[in-house]
Amino acid sequence: MIVGYINRKAVTMDAKYLDTMNKKLNDLKSEIVTHLMNENEEFNQLVQDLDPKDLVDIASDDIDRRTLDTLSGQDIKRLNLIDAALVRLKNGRYGVCTDCGKPISKERLEAIPYALKCIECQALSERHR
Repeated sequence: MIVGYINRKAVTMDAKYLDTMNKKLNDLKSEIVTHLMNENEEFNQLVQDLDPKDLVDIASDDIDRRTLDTLSGQDIKRLNLIDAALVRLKNGRYGVCTDCGKPISKERLEAIPYALKCIECQALSERHR
């Protein structure tokens, strides 16, 4: 069981759940890279020129971000959010709202594994836009 302290509140997530979410995030990452390869010949060539690796490793490599910027903005945004979620998983901050510091519900994380905010803070943020 993983216990972290955010704003002096204990946040607990079991290791099995974190492993499941790690796999889900990496699967999403692979899907995005595959989509990018299918949609953009330049990106496809860049990936094929690299040493053979699995798609998650390719997405994790420091591929020239200027090349990625020419691709689908939505896919790149999701890829960046997934990378950030994977970092939070490693740092013990996964599932903690970046605004209020409260735990993000498992239901929300299962729907959007890279969610940064709890549903309340996300709704508030969207109302302010």
